[in-house]
Amino acid sequence: MIGRRVIVIGGGAAGLMAAGQAAENGAETLLLEKMKRPGRKLCITGKGRGNITNIEETAEFIAHFGKTGSFLHQAFSRFFNTDLMDFFKELGLELVTERGGRVFPAGSTASDLLSVLLQWLNQCGVKVKCTSCVDKLLTSKGRITGVVSRKKKIPCDAVILATGGASYPATGSTGDGYQFAKSAGHTIVPIRPALVPLETAGSAAGKMAGLNLRNINVKMLVNNRKRKEAFGEMTFAKFGVTGPVILTLSSGAVKAMSEGQKVSLSIDLKPALDEKKLDARLLRDLSSRRDEPLSSFLRGLMPREMVPVCISLTEISPDLKSSRVSAKQRRRLKTWLKDFQLEVTGNRPFTEAIITAGGVDTREINPRTMESLRIKGLYIAGEILDIQADTGGYNLQAAFSTGWLAGCSASLSST
Repeated sequence: MIGRRVIVIGGGAAGLMAAGQAAENGAETLLLEKMKRPGRKLCITGKGRGNITNIEETAEFIAHFGKTGSFLHQAFSRFFNTDLMDFFKELGLELVTERGGRVFPAGSTASDLLSVLLQWLNQCGVKVKCTSCVDKLLTSKGRITGVVSRKKKIPCDAVILATGGASYPATGSTGDGYQFAKSAGHTIVPIRPALVPLETAGSAAGKMAGLNLRNINVKMLVNNRKRKEAFGEMTFAKFGVTGPVILTLSSGAVKAMSEGQKVSLSIDLKPALDEKKLDARLLRDLSSRRDEPLSSFLRGLMPREMVPVCISLTEISPDLKSSRVSAKQRRRLKTWLKDFQLEVTGNRPFTEAIITAGGVDTREINPRTMESLRIKGLYIAGEILDIQADTGGYNLQAAFSTGWLAGCSASLSST
């Protein structure tokens, strides 16, 4: 008996998982990748280390995806973090769990992920064709009949659309799939960069370019009201700010700015001290270092690169002796340390975004199968869907889970 013919478009995390799963279930599977080799974006995930998932429980995990996270319940109930970890271990890839529940290959390189996945596809009998752009989907009477690639018609029983988003276009993730989905009748929620560095007003950030701060708390303010906050690490750049904390807050910032709202960041440089304790420390240190100029005193409170910025924004003379700092100036300094604000004016482009927000409306996808509710035999998985989370392994797990489910469904469906 001849198995179903399945075509997977896109060789990223979702596409690789979908193709292998379809083949394991007996489907004659063809993976079409437009780049010279698949998995290029996978190789740069987790800063090149491949943060494949997180060990959080389902409810907490899904909460990282916001409003559209509930769509993932079905996929996660079938193939979740422990399943993914077991899957890679069975392929011979050792894993380690690090701070924050993040899971990485023990060899600390995402290329290890790609290597074992490609070996698996080869063992499953998946035919991988690179430098194979898809021109369009072929449909008849409301169902998929094939695709056109390099002007050649390729018939099939099912197509899995796993082309990724529009971030890091140099890896092949250029947003092609949105047009394919739209041609099949799907609604595309407007896309925007997510997990992306933010641009800020003024010269303060640029003066501290390259400075990395750890263990700080950052609040995102929308129209001067706190919307979200995150604790951890951030980095200043010529254009503004980046780093894990900023990337976590960026999706909400970009969305708010697209709606015409004012966005700013409030940085707490001393989160371990409340205002009363910080004031007591300032009084004590100003007294014990009374003969030092303020510029020298401040180096005991913050990195050297921040001192000129602090002096400029608090408008206190750098030559003022510590013993001469007035109560008003001390309060100004305390406020700055707990609430250093930067106005957000924009975000970096898709070329610098880790993922894409927006995409195919999940209300038009069957969450139990990943099949389109518009066209029979069309399955959609991965970043092309309107599902996105913050950093920590959540997005890659979603890609693997939806890809796994799409591969199973496409290979077994008899509709």
